[in-house]
Amino acid sequence: MSMQSILGIGILVIVIMAAALLAVGLIDGNRFVTVKEEFCLAGLTKECRFVLISDLHNKVYGKNNDKVMEAVRKINPDFIILAGDLVTSKASEDMTPGIELVKALGREYRIYYGLGNHESKLRQCPDKFDDKFDRLMDGIKDKNVFLLDNTSVDIPEYQIRVTGLDLDLKYFAHFRIRKMEDGYLQKTLPKYDKSKCNILIAHNPDYFEQYARWGADLVLSGHVHGGIMRLPFLGGVIAPSYKIFPKYDGGVFKSENATMLLGRGMGSHTIPLRFFNPAELYDVTLKTKCE
Repeated sequence: MSMQSILGIGILVIVIMAAALLAVGLIDGNRFVTVKEEFCLAGLTKECRFVLISDLHNKVYGKNNDKVMEAVRKINPDFIILAGDLVTSKASEDMTPGIELVKALGREYRIYYGLGNHESKLRQCPDKFDDKFDRLMDGIKDKNVFLLDNTSVDIPEYQIRVTGLDLDLKYFAHFRIRKMEDGYLQKTLPKYDKSKCNILIAHNPDYFEQYARWGADLVLSGHVHGGIMRLPFLGGVIAPSYKIFPKYDGGVFKSENATMLLGRGMGSHTIPLRFFNPAELYDVTLKTKCE
């Protein structure tokens, strides 16, 4: 076989592999799976079930997110937790999909909403985004939607306290993890209640150890999108902050007496592709007794 023929075959193989990878990215970027998790937590007085949604980024599944609604109704949770980045911080992006999903969910379920870095950008950069944050907040306003902006709310029937952290944008640095100031969480958040089961919605998982020391029993995070591409034995490849093979990429992690469920997200931004990494919606059961 001539060198020219070998080269031609090599190019063809590369093209086929690239096309196959692109197909995977498109397929995984436009589907989601439901993942079940179960945790036994101290302080909990009654078993409950909730849905965790993170990093929707205005993604739509089906017509008006009817596929998401169908999946949630099938679970029939006691409440829903949104772990940030419902929308994307783009001046020209229409926030309707995210707002409409919250409205639809809020007609049937209580929602506890913690902010992500994209919501924080909308609020902190009015010169770039005008009144977009206010329009988002007005759009989701409802008696069943609890915005947790460095605040807490109790769910007394389960002896749960849910706290939402709006982490300062400096802690979303690119390429590195900025050291958290001593006492930052204690100054920023209400004091945890050791008599209750403390759930902390904290969008950035990089500070899990600090969240555990603050007093969280269960941390619910997002932000990393599962590492965008997942490789066998290596996990997520790259975080949105451009960190390669992030320590926390998705799934369940432990630190001292705390557990973190890191959602791999329901959407994406900038490049709408996910490789071997479909979006995930979480069906979470909290139990009072460990088996």
